[in-house]
Formats: sequence, C-alpha cells, structure tokens
Amino acid sequence: MSPSHTDVPANCLTVTEVLSRVGDKWSVQVVVQLGDGPKRFNELRRIVSGISQRMLTLTLRGLERDGLVTRTIYPTIPPRVEYHLTGLGCSLLKTVRALGAWAIENRDEILEARRRFDEAAGVEPETDAA
Repeated sequence: MSPSHTDVPANCLTVTEVLSRVGDKWSVQVVVQLGDGPKRFNELRRIVSGISQRMLTLTLRGLERDGLVTRTIYPTIPPRVEYHLTGLGCSLLKTVRALGAWAIENRDEILEARRRFDEAAGVEPETDAA
C-alpha cells in the first residue's frame, strides 16, 4: 500500500509549524543578533536592517511565545527592557549558524546549478542593475 499525500505524519506537521516560525526572514536575523548578547528593542531595530517597529514587536512576541527569547523588565525609570535568547534559542542559533555556513560554503555550486538549469530552460541570465 503506497502512502497518500493526505497521510501526512504528525511529525511533518510539527516540523512545518516550527520552521514557519524560525525560518522567516526576521526571526532568523533577530536570533542571530541576540546571539551576541542581550539587546534592547531600539538597539535591535537599528541593527536589523529594514525591520519596522511593528514587525520587530510581532517577531519578538512570537519568539518569546515559542520559548526562544525571554523579555526582562528592569525596574528603573523609565523601565529598561532587554531581550535574551533562552537555552532553546541558543540551540536554534547553533543550527542557524550551521545553515549559514553551509549556504556560504555551497553558494558557488548553487549559482552554477542555477546557471546550467536556466541555460537548459532557455532563460536569460539575470544581470545586475548596478
């Protein structure tokens, strides 16, 4: 009996759910930045290029909800809030760094494969507009 596309194991759904959280553009960048140590909101906003205040807020809430980031409020006037990676977040950071290293190591091979594919498909090569 062959498996059907409707017989998706629960583990696949779990992986998909987790990857949708940790694999999005902003979450990865925030996790990498917090890997260098705790950061305040505005500091993160400055160093994560292109992120809006609203998107950073949503990203931090999602990461906190998933147990990857913790938010610490210090009782000063005005209150100081810092974001830190949790142990779970640090374990994700190791995986993200490994994936980043893999991407850098294999970039030329991937670009060459794209070139061969596009050439075989008759697609014009991409050119830089610069």
